[in-house]
Amino acid sequence: MADLKGLMEQLQDFDINDIDWDRIGVWPAPARVFVALMAVAVIVFGAFYFIVRDKNSSLEKKEAEERSLRQSFERKAFEAANLDRYRAQMIEMEESFGALVKQLPSSTEVPGLLDDIDEKGVQSRLTIKSITPQSERATEYYVELPIKIVVDGGYHEFGTFVSGIAGMPRIVTLHDFSIRSAGSSNSMLTMDILAKTYRYRAQDN
Repeated sequence: MADLKGLMEQLQDFDINDIDWDRIGVWPAPARVFVALMAVAVIVFGAFYFIVRDKNSSLEKKEAEERSLRQSFERKAFEAANLDRYRAQMIEMEESFGALVKQLPSSTEVPGLLDDIDEKGVQSRLTIKSITPQSERATEYYVELPIKIVVDGGYHEFGTFVSGIAGMPRIVTLHDFSIRSAGSSNSMLTMDILAKTYRYRAQDN
């Protein structure tokens, strides 16, 4: 304890202005110990700042990569575990797609489709004035064929006709209808309506 007390007293008496850096070997022991401790502290701090910090940054990146890889692995493992289900869904989708394609008339079936529309009009007790195919419109996957229909009748008969068209086995959509007076004495009405049917473009190849 006495030696430590003496060293502290010598350190307190040490004046930094009297330091002779060229004669550090003859400095008082407390001064040499203090400088050595400061040098060690600087070295430790520098090692931490320049080495440990970089290592921590690298470790954080590796941990982030590990988390990303783990998530990717879990996702792929889930997909692999459900591969049979996905295949079954693909088969089901292909079958559904094939069933929809079959509902699209080919160009050779259009006359038959027009006959079916005419028959629906007769069944609905309408007077068919005209059923006129319009110019086809091609899109990327299908060809659209508009058909302009003009019929005479009453509101109830129009509703029956529209329901009959909607229930046909082939895909036919109805658009842009208008109803006006037929100008006759028995209060008949005239309905103009645009029906559209579709053809899958693969059938053109």
